[in-house]
Amino acid sequence: MHLDKSIAYYVSAHGYGHGVRSCDILRALRLACPERPIHIVSGLGENFFRTRLGSALGPADTIRQAAFDVGMVQPDAIRTDVEATRERVLALCGEAEKLIASEQANLERNGIAAVVADIPGIPLAAAKRAGIPAIAVGNFSWDWIYAPFLEQDPRWLPAVEHFRDCYAQADLLLQLPFPCDMPAFRRIETIPLLATPGTGRRLELAERTGAASDRTWVLLSFVSLQWEEGAIERMQRLPGHEFFVVEPFDWPGDGFRVIDPKRVLFADVLASVDVVVSKPGFGIVSECIANAKPLIYADRADFREYPVLVEAIRRHLRQVHIPSERLYGGDLAEALAQLAGQPAPTESLANGGAAVAARRIAELARGGSA
Repeated sequence: MHLDKSIAYYVSAHGYGHGVRSCDILRALRLACPERPIHIVSGLGENFFRTRLGSALGPADTIRQAAFDVGMVQPDAIRTDVEATRERVLALCGEAEKLIASEQANLERNGIAAVVADIPGIPLAAAKRAGIPAIAVGNFSWDWIYAPFLEQDPRWLPAVEHFRDCYAQADLLLQLPFPCDMPAFRRIETIPLLATPGTGRRLELAERTGAASDRTWVLLSFVSLQWEEGAIERMQRLPGHEFFVVEPFDWPGDGFRVIDPKRVLFADVLASVDVVVSKPGFGIVSECIANAKPLIYADRADFREYPVLVEAIRRHLRQVHIPSERLYGGDLAEALAQLAGQPAPTESLANGGAAVAARRIAELARGGSA
């Protein structure tokens, strides 16, 4: 096995959604080109990928802890800290040249045949300098996310310019559903939905967790949330409901039905519950669409992708919006009652995008043209 057959896959540490969709493609990539080692680089951590990918990780695959973008700094799953984000992004920009040179050396030393990035810019610039294909994957770009902040504060200019310059060096953008305007990329190909339906395992989950299978099962899809005092107890007093969480989560209190993702795939959890409560994020919106699950979604301030995803939610899902103050207060009763009267969506989305993306990445790694 030759090292020059390897693919380097860089994943943003901004949120689990980038990691979830990257794992969809990584699984498909293992099937499309089983002979190629894959080197995953991300700030999300090794355990996340090993849990998500399982046996799809080959013996020659590696996972390296490193971050090449900042995303948005978030005190919890809903709120963002714009000032802290700017400080961290500008610090990254100050190190960009050194990081690009370091990653170029890594790519050349390991004989990487192609770079995929979702969606940091530095790996794309490093690939260009190394003379290998640079492929971006995403539905938005960080220059687009940060551009509105620049209108209010000129200190954002180096950040916007950094990502525009890096993205312009990509050979190809594989653009996911629910896209934003991404003019920095020279060549764009759209692909279908990545997520695929899970397998319902309700009886098994009932046995594992002690949940009553005849109640309404509600998945609270958040890693962290700054609940108000008494909010969790107020929510859990709702009659006829079971509330589920998937590890890891950082909340006070107990009484939730906790699911270990190493034992039950997240898609299977989605297929087994009745309702999902979450923020509008690419990963959870895609998973809900693939599994035809209704979504109660909260506000997401200072994140430009929010209205784009809300449009997708309203077109493709039974849905109800819950004001963030009601969510933080554990006041879900009204939203759950409203959801029961919502009509089924009239639009659907084709899936299979992970296989499409994997085939295209494999083509470019073999020397095909963008």
